[in-house]
Amino acid sequence: MSESNSNNSRSVFHGLWALTNRELKKWYKEPILLLMIIIQPAIWMGLFGKAMNISAIFTNNPITLPPDLNLPPQLKAQIEQSFSNITSQMMRNTFGTADYFSYMAVGMISFVVFFTTMFSGMSIVWDRRLGFLNKVLSTPVSRGVIIFSKVLSTAVRSIIQASIVLLIAWLLGMQFSPSFNPLSILGVFAAIVLICFGLSSLFLTIAIRSTRQETQMAIMNLLNLPLMFTSNALFATSMMPDWIQVVAKINPITYTTDAMRQLLLYNTDITQLMIDFAYLGVFAAVFTSIGLILSWRYLSK
Repeated sequence: MSESNSNNSRSVFHGLWALTNRELKKWYKEPILLLMIIIQPAIWMGLFGKAMNISAIFTNNPITLPPDLNLPPQLKAQIEQSFSNITSQMMRNTFGTADYFSYMAVGMISFVVFFTTMFSGMSIVWDRRLGFLNKVLSTPVSRGVIIFSKVLSTAVRSIIQASIVLLIAWLLGMQFSPSFNPLSILGVFAAIVLICFGLSSLFLTIAIRSTRQETQMAIMNLLNLPLMFTSNALFATSMMPDWIQVVAKINPITYTTDAMRQLLLYNTDITQLMIDFAYLGVFAAVFTSIGLILSWRYLSK
């Protein structure tokens, strides 16, 4: 019995490795796919993040008192300096950092991860259309392994792409917190893995019975902007209307982005970081379980 269980375990691992490796090969043998996913956030950081840097509104436009005020020069300089400190504090109160580019750059990492997970659902549609799914379903590989291999490959791709975006952000001037250390990068990767497991399973579940790529593309186009703009990827949720704040509080991208900012930009609030990871852990566990269960029941030729 133990030998049979060992053989089954090796069979599951071999099938998972083979299918995951196939997904990764499709990716790294087509470098244009990597370029297309990386170039968009790079453009956003280079153009939107730099050319429309919100923090520059305050730092490049110091408040000066009217010249007709009859104040001693020293007192006038002190008042103007006080106003300068207030505007810097306003940035910190709103974004948690005085540098909007750094704030936005972390949001771009979430942007890349989110779009990578969306296309995981498209892969199963293409596998069905090209006949590959039929061949895999005819093998002893379980349906759960088929789904999990796509989730796992998505997590690997997301980590690599997020690392490239983080490197570009650093080259463009991203400012890390004084508490930043190599372990912070591992924490960022952990958050990426959790959001990948949850979102990739969600999109795979939506696509599990689909035979038309147009349907999946329509769903992706419907969800991408609402999920991104009801999160804190580009703007602080505290400044949004109340009804959007309600949506932001259940949006997993909000917790992913906040966890990465806690690790990269802020003086880490351990309590908030634990809340972020707890939410992402539950989100990943629930939707991965749903994806596996539905794959056993509904994944067919």
